[in-house]
Amino acid sequence: MIQCLAIDDEPLALELLEDNISKVPYLQLVAACDNAMDAMKILQQQPIDLVFLDIQMPGLTGLQFIQTLREKPMFILVTAYEKYALEGFELDVVDYLVKPVPLQRFIKACNKANELYQLRTKPAHSTVNNPGYFFVNVDYSQLKVVFDDITYIEGLKDYIKIHLKSTSKAIITRMSMKLLEDELPPAAFIRIHKSYIVSVKHITAVRKNSVFIDAAELPVSDNYRDKMSQLTGKTGQ
Repeated sequence: MIQCLAIDDEPLALELLEDNISKVPYLQLVAACDNAMDAMKILQQQPIDLVFLDIQMPGLTGLQFIQTLREKPMFILVTAYEKYALEGFELDVVDYLVKPVPLQRFIKACNKANELYQLRTKPAHSTVNNPGYFFVNVDYSQLKVVFDDITYIEGLKDYIKIHLKSTSKAIITRMSMKLLEDELPPAAFIRIHKSYIVSVKHITAVRKNSVFIDAAELPVSDNYRDKMSQLTGKTGQ
């Protein structure tokens, strides 16, 4: 769970922020504060991974608050003002949300933070004792995906589509191909294209420029053709 903190001096805005956080399954709200000084005390007392932060607050503004911290958690700025966006991103915030924030946009920002959190906390060589599955965010749930059930993965801009042997309905989740590739056991999966990763055990045929997973024909790009040659032991026809 991502331990998070909400900071906003407007009671209604803070209440809405708390409600939105409660809808995201991988977030746990540690505290909600109406000023930066109280939030600073909490950061000194316990570890916080993510802060949802308003900018215009009395005393210490949100941007000033970030600059005072030596060890910084992730920040998502939630503000009524667009003009601070550049300054916010110069402080390496995860995202910049302008009020009123639609829930869909809020969840998108949280997913970005979750991706970054997974990268930061993932132990080296995590596949050594891999349990054979992993979880992905789908709607408001964490969905379990078993490695052996995956036939291939397709990249769709900011999303990936996981095709499974057990069902014709693919799983679509917001995740980068690089992050997912790091989750997969390297002996069981192979990258054949910037948009495709395939399960070695589910490959039914290989050609020079394509790979077959049952009836699906997937392209092999020039950058990954050597990998396929190593897999088959000879150049595809």
